[in-house]
Amino acid sequence: MPKQISIIGVPMDFGQHLRGVDMGPAALRYTGLISRLRQLGHLVVDKGDVSIPIRDEDGPVPLSEDKYLNEITQICQAVYDAGREAIQERHFPLFLGGDHSIAVGTVAAVSGDEPMGLVWIDAHGDFNTPETSPSGNIHGMPLAALIGEGHSSLVNVGRPGAKIDPENVVLIGQRDLDPAEKIRLKKSGITIFTMRDIDEQGISSVANKAIMKFAHLRRIHLTLDMDSLDPVEAPGVGTPVPGGISYREAHLLMEILADSGKVTSMDLVEVNPILDVANKTANLAVELTLSALGKSIL
Repeated sequence: MPKQISIIGVPMDFGQHLRGVDMGPAALRYTGLISRLRQLGHLVVDKGDVSIPIRDEDGPVPLSEDKYLNEITQICQAVYDAGREAIQERHFPLFLGGDHSIAVGTVAAVSGDEPMGLVWIDAHGDFNTPETSPSGNIHGMPLAALIGEGHSSLVNVGRPGAKIDPENVVLIGQRDLDPAEKIRLKKSGITIFTMRDIDEQGISSVANKAIMKFAHLRRIHLTLDMDSLDPVEAPGVGTPVPGGISYREAHLLMEILADSGKVTSMDLVEVNPILDVANKTANLAVELTLSALGKSIL
């Protein structure tokens, strides 16, 4: 069924020390995302990019500092506002990152009206807090903030407190978790399908179990971090981890989620054109978005 899609760009790279992921939205547009969505029959409006403060240094911030916390909070609030506008227009918000910190704003925006499911596809857990993070990078903390833990300014973006129940979160594709993060995840109530689970059960089983987990919910927000893919398929990411989701596994996962009819909003994050090879990662990201929004082989 054709959708009314609002494209919202978030060219933010404050969540990590590597530069370049702020160019992700431009790369995705350049690769033909909008025209290809229209070819599928969707009505697409490009809302442009939210305003991003200038980052005027190239090196990492000292570990003793809150790494761009104020800037990230400001940006996520702007993302929240843009997302709420799209929801009020009854559009499908498609957020283009930027690093995964943007999910603090995106999930807050789409979760305010009723309970929803959250499918978080990522090589990492993004479930650290300032106390557990080895690096202090905020792009490793957004999921924790969304369940109400971590920096209070992030927890309270959009509206006070937690934005989603851990019972309504499914993680897929994880293979690089920090020691304290593992402990936190095991205690959280979040459902997690690591790469071992995908290897043992197959991506079809994992995808269908995720959908069954949300049988009682009408809506799913999909957040796709391109480092969930194997670096052979997606080299243009800031934190690549070998042994990731394959090309066909990723498409099948998107297709099964699309078939559920419940995906009503989506993030596409961590495309770094500076680190990419011949725009391979941006191309794949666009292809996967099309699969998530209804493109099929037959």
